Amino acid sequence: MIQRFLLFALALASQVSSPASWQDAPATEWRTLFNGRDLDGWVVKLAHHDVGDNYGNTFRVENGAIAVRYDAYGDDFGARFGHLFYKEPFSYYVLALEYRIRGPQQKGGPSYARLNSGVMIHSQAPASILKDQDWPVSVEAQFLAGNQTTMNVCTPGTEIFMHGAMVKAHCTNSSSRRYVEDGEWVSVQVEVLGNEHVRHYVDRQLVLEYETPQIGGGVATGFDPKIKVDGTPLASGYLGLQAESQPVEFRNVRLLNLSGCGDTKSPAYRPYFAHRDDSRCTRPQR
Repeated sequence: MIQRFLLFALALASQVSSPASWQDAPATEWRTLFNGRDLDGWVVKLAHHDVGDNYGNTFRVENGAIAVRYDAYGDDFGARFGHLFYKEPFSYYVLALEYRIRGPQQKGGPSYARLNSGVMIHSQAPASILKDQDWPVSVEAQFLAGNQTTMNVCTPGTEIFMHGAMVKAHCTNSSSRRYVEDGEWVSVQVEVLGNEHVRHYVDRQLVLEYETPQIGGGVATGFDPKIKVDGTPLASGYLGLQAESQPVEFRNVRLLNLSGCGDTKSPAYRPYFAHRDDSRCTRPQR
């Protein structure tokens, strides 16, 4: 009986001392990436255009949201697959945002892109994307509507693993409910732990996870071969909001850094840190 009690006490102590979830982090700890007024801190890259050329004002701010619009394109999408990148890379973090998909697809867009958008994680730097490159070498968390699951994963120029085995499919569906109504705001989160593990959430509920992202595979074209070195682990990279012919809006774009001070005596310590970086013990958390 005493032995059973001691085992229970040890298990309880282990639970109490385990790291807190990022879901317990207060709102004040999250960093706002989009200010709701302009695209300060963001970089546009559209296929067949130079970095920074926001052709047709594709990415713009409307009513406090980042909007993807094609009203200046005429009748041809022109394969201008686009991304709006945040200015700096990240490694261990949680990205949170809301998206909604509404409006007709731009003429000339591919059928698979209808009611389809997403965010690229661990992407190559926008300055390294060649002019005619279609998609950046990255991992995509898909944003979908129209009777589809959302927060699926796709792998342009990359590979991922599940349960220790490389995933052969380019895209893998999540376990989310199907989002039928176009125009519905959907709250999503992506938890990224370097090149160790990635988890996709909808309304903070886990719907997909995979591990060991690395460079490899096909789909992305027109890239600099010096960038795409197959087998290279993807431990960090840029975030890119996607535009591939479907109007979409993004708002409340925030990031929680999961890398930081591991010294429990330091005021910079946070119990949700997943990666220890004691150089941050003397710097404010961002």
